[in-house]
Amino acid sequence: MALLTNNLVSDVASQDLTTTWFNNYYISPFDVSQGQNDSVVSFFEKVTANKTTAASLAGSVIYTAKAQGLDPMEVLQQFYNLPPGELNAYLVLFLNTNRISTSFLGISNQPKLSKYVQRCIIP
Repeated sequence: MALLTNNLVSDVASQDLTTTWFNNYYISPFDVSQGQNDSVVSFFEKVTANKTTAASLAGSVIYTAKAQGLDPMEVLQQFYNLPPGELNAYLVLFLNTNRISTSFLGISNQPKLSKYVQRCIIP
């Protein structure tokens, strides 16, 4: 009984490089200093009080800033200067600048009602 095998030698390293190149075709590599990363993460830790969420948001903000050609520290300074309650809307708009139109992020907007208007609404 004959056993058919592929006698070609497979170079795993070159396959890995090829796969990496095609997977990262549209992604330009960039470097961020440890201090910049820690600054953005600590800002979001203060806002969200959750380390995992803060790290995810920080990564998204840094990636979006670098993809748009912005300095992450300037973006962080703009976040600091926002009035209270405006961070969610600004963050969604900022992150949507780098997304395709079929995957935009949404925002929940619940305006504050006057107590006089609210009492007239029947639940």
